[in-house]
Order: sequence, then C-alpha cells, then structure tokens
Amino acid sequence: MRIALVRHATLLIEFAGSRLLVDPMLDDAGSQPPIPDAADQSPNPLVDLPRPAESIVSGLDAVVISHLHPDHIDATAMRVLPRDVPVWAQEAQAPALTAQGLSASPLNEPATLGGATLTPAGGQHGPPELAREMGPVMGIVLDAPDEPTLYIAGDTVWCDEVEQTIDAHAPDVIVVNAGAAQFTGSPPITMDADQVLTLARHAPEAVVIAVHMEAVNHCVLTRAELRAAADAAGLGDRVIAPGDGEMLELTTG
Repeated sequence: MRIALVRHATLLIEFAGSRLLVDPMLDDAGSQPPIPDAADQSPNPLVDLPRPAESIVSGLDAVVISHLHPDHIDATAMRVLPRDVPVWAQEAQAPALTAQGLSASPLNEPATLGGATLTPAGGQHGPPELAREMGPVMGIVLDAPDEPTLYIAGDTVWCDEVEQTIDAHAPDVIVVNAGAAQFTGSPPITMDADQVLTLARHAPEAVVIAVHMEAVNHCVLTRAELRAAADAAGLGDRVIAPGDGEMLELTTG
C-alpha cells in the first residue's frame, strides 16, 4: 500500500492494485474565501498543490468523497474528475454529485474495488452540538489480502464511532484529519493533538498518519506542534505528519 498526501485531506492511495482518490480539494491557492468566524481570515487554500490537478486525477480507479464541504470537494475537482470513474459518497449526498455529471453511488454498505473491500464508517464532525450543525461525515475502511488494513477516519473528533471502528477492524494504518479545525471560541471540529494521541494509544499496533493541516484557514494545529506532542508522549515513532506531496509506503507486519 502506498499513500500520498496531496494537500489537506486529499489522498492518493494505491491499494490492492487500484488507485483511489479521497476528498479532492484541487483549487488554486487563494481562490476560495476564508472559512468565516476564524482567527485567520486568509483565503483558501493556503498553499498550492504539489503538482497539477489534472495529473492527480489521472489513472484513477475510484474516488471517495466523505462529505460535500468545499475543503473536501471543490470547483476544480468537480471540473477535472473523470466522468467515467466511480465515485462513492454518503447516500444523501450522492445525488448532488450525480447532478454534476459524476458517476456517483452511495457507500452505505461494503463495496468492492478490485481486490479490496471498502466499508463505510461513522464519525462526529465536532462535539455533539457542533456536529449537528456541521452535518454527517463518513470514514472508510479498506481491507484486502496481503495489504495492511487501512482506516481513513475523515472529518471527525475522537468519539464512540471512531473507537468502535478501531475495535471492529483492528486497522494497521489509521489516517486522521487533524488540524484542530475550529471557529472563534469553539472547541475543535477535527482532531487536536490530544485526540490524535488518544487514538494512537487506543490502537497501539497501528501507524497513525495525521493530515488536514496547514492548508485551510481554520485549522490551527501545525505539523510541528503535533510531532512535538507525539514525541513528548513517546509516540513519535507511530504518529506521522507527512508533508504535502509526500508518499508513504506501508506493508503488513
């Protein structure tokens, strides 16, 4: 298995012979307005893509869109995604993608991609009072013979749904959307450093890959801060915060 962080929560994954794109945010830097009610009001994305959008969507076998917030599917992605490539999304959100010409289907039960199985997982986009406002989100678990089990948690805080997914699937690799995304005076709506470390302790055999940092204006946790917290907790060997464009190769065992 190979996982490349493109930027923010956008991932390119090579798994069991298939090439999967997750949550494509492909707009040029500064082309989106800032997310309101955040301390930093810089326009989004904060940084450029590491390579052209057209090359990112080349040779895909499938796309997963966890939810429809603009930092997970944007105008450029809508324009350049191939219309003949399967797109999986939440059941209530797939019709909006189909209306844009994408080959979208609901991922509400396990689905097959080549030799892999994709299983949807739940989460909470913040504490309960904020999660209701932010709307439903989706994680996925990928399983295949001779591959590490991969859990992509999506936009969620540490919650019962995440804990239950880890307990049910015993993933070898967990991708978490960190960044401690927040509004002025609000608690985080994605994982902060303490929650990432709580997750890592709950899955002591897993490698934890933290993304969703330094690309959108309301994400306040930096990679350096997370790495320092992981090192201080004795978890620096298992908690990884890759840079944009960085490729990780992971094997069973």
